[in-house]
Amino acid sequence: MSDAQYYTVIEKQDFYEIIQNKYGELAIFIDARAGVPAEPLLEYDGKSTALLKRDANLAVRLDDIDEEAKEPLASSEVVMIAELRGRIVERVYGVAVENVEEIVFEGVTRGDEIRKAKSREELLEKFGAVKTWASGK
Repeated sequence: MSDAQYYTVIEKQDFYEIIQNKYGELAIFIDARAGVPAEPLLEYDGKSTALLKRDANLAVRLDDIDEEAKEPLASSEVVMIAELRGRIVERVYGVAVENVEEIVFEGVTRGDEIRKAKSREELLEKFGAVKTWASGK
């Protein structure tokens, strides 16, 4: 069996910042993720949620967008994404903003799916367990 990922993982970004400069341009500061983004796109529903489609395997969900940031974000064609590891900037890149009626979450939000499991077997399947070790007394 290969290590290929068969679904898009959607990670929720708990804390992020949206910053506007004197020219009205926006930057979004998020936690750094592994790997270089490939054809990233930011979908925004005009309300409280945006989805950064970072690459074919990973999307980053931004919930509870500040009320004052909604209009500037909706009117932006491009935003700058700054990925930080602590206070260190790991990468910066521009992302097109696509305004959508509704964000369709394609793929699996792993944490949500794992929490919905009703049995041990279902939990192991959703977790993607390949090995188990019984330990302790």
